[in-house]
Amino acid sequence: MIRLRRVYDPPEPGADGVRVLVDRLWPRGLAKAVAEVDEWPKAVTPSGELRKWFHGGGGSPQEFRVRYEAELAGPEAVAELRRLRALAEAGPVTLLTAVKDPASSHAAVLAELLSG
Repeated sequence: MIRLRRVYDPPEPGADGVRVLVDRLWPRGLAKAVAEVDEWPKAVTPSGELRKWFHGGGGSPQEFRVRYEAELAGPEAVAELRRLRALAEAGPVTLLTAVKDPASSHAAVLAELLSG
């Protein structure tokens, strides 16, 4: 099972399972001890260039998805995706992000790829 949550929300022991931060940058104002992040695999986070392009008004969410999926096709990302899928098969995995709406973010794209 793969869940999406905001990293700022309090952890839910027993429900979250392995807590995986999927943002490239550490969330502002959040202490690492409070976040209780188990893993931070930067190979599956959107690159700095992609983030800047999208947040600078560079394109649509659909184009972002295409570019992000292309990044996730790289060898390091593929290996990390394989490892995360294995974690999800063993128990719950919660993908954490700082965005306000995780369901319409890169985390949702990642969750779909991990589930598929």
